[in-house]
Amino acid sequence: MINITLFSQIISKLDRNQFSKLVKLHKTDKHQKGYNSWTQLVSMLFCQFAKSQSVRDISNGLRSATGNLNHLGINKAPSKSSISYENKHRDYKVFKDYYYQLLGSLGQQAAFKQVKFRIKSKIFLLDSTTISLCLSLFDWAKYKTSKGAVKMHTLLDYDGNLPAYVNITDGKTADNRGAYDIPLLKGSVIVADRFYNDFSLLNIWDSKGIFFVIRHKENIQYTSIKENKLPDSRHQHILKDEIIELKNKSSKEKYPKRLRRIVIWDDVNKQTIELITNQMKWTANTISELYKSRWQIEIFFREIKQLLHIKSFIGTTENAVMIQIWTALITILILKVLKAMAKYKWHLSNLVGFIRLNLFVKIDLQKWIDRPFEDHFDPPPQNIIQGVLF
Repeated sequence: MINITLFSQIISKLDRNQFSKLVKLHKTDKHQKGYNSWTQLVSMLFCQFAKSQSVRDISNGLRSATGNLNHLGINKAPSKSSISYENKHRDYKVFKDYYYQLLGSLGQQAAFKQVKFRIKSKIFLLDSTTISLCLSLFDWAKYKTSKGAVKMHTLLDYDGNLPAYVNITDGKTADNRGAYDIPLLKGSVIVADRFYNDFSLLNIWDSKGIFFVIRHKENIQYTSIKENKLPDSRHQHILKDEIIELKNKSSKEKYPKRLRRIVIWDDVNKQTIELITNQMKWTANTISELYKSRWQIEIFFREIKQLLHIKSFIGTTENAVMIQIWTALITILILKVLKAMAKYKWHLSNLVGFIRLNLFVKIDLQKWIDRPFEDHFDPPPQNIIQGVLF
């Protein structure tokens, strides 16, 4: 029978040597007194897995695991004041960089089977989500007159269904503005909604050898140069495929090249969807299927908001909010790795719920995720005979 809790086995999946190098780089353990960066990472991951609502919940929850904390790499449960103080003062960038380190080492394990496209380009889905905050408590998170917010501009890797890059800004930052800082891979394709129909941005992408598939705005002004013939065997939802040039003077200055415009019929919502792309060779159906895959990023946003502790925060400073968001992203990465490891066909929501109920149960992690509804405890030895008392 295994003598380590599920939570300890999950934490053991993390490379502590990589984290230690980042701690030295960012000097986040300088002058620390007991509550080091690793202890804070474990505490915040516990906050996510257990969905703790306060620093008191984190402290008391870890304290309840007395005798098992050494398997987590920490000596004792942190106090409420220690958690609160370090969330306020310890640089969140160590957790941000650690997410990208884990994405490189564990991200391939988290990949799952997707619809494969007959293209060699790497596919990325681009969108943002707004996380609402109370302006009276989070006065640094400017959004509206009486409302605060931060915005997560996210570039999602289609293959792994995990963020390849995240840019967190205040709620006022427009979607297209938040996309200018996103590093992109030459030859890749970016799929995004109409909020990224910024011709200056599209021109930058095109000049860097990036393909894009964007839903264009209704007020776009263009001249049709050539209408591509739709094959007789075409998919019936493809309504038009044409080559266009922008007509508006300012728009043409921002994007002087020709574009391809494809109109498709969305039978689910009973509407037409108009797309523009700088990819002239792929079939119209491939373009439409690429845009259809954009729904994956909406599912990702729903998962992190519903399953993890990211809609309310245990600290009010900007640094504390950033730490909670980045540790939530580390948590979702771990969960998807566990889901990929399991033979059982987990829904992510069920996996999160089951782990939350069994965090401190001592059971083999791999056996448990493979066969969650079987009895994994060893039966007592049968050859033991109880002695006669009298």
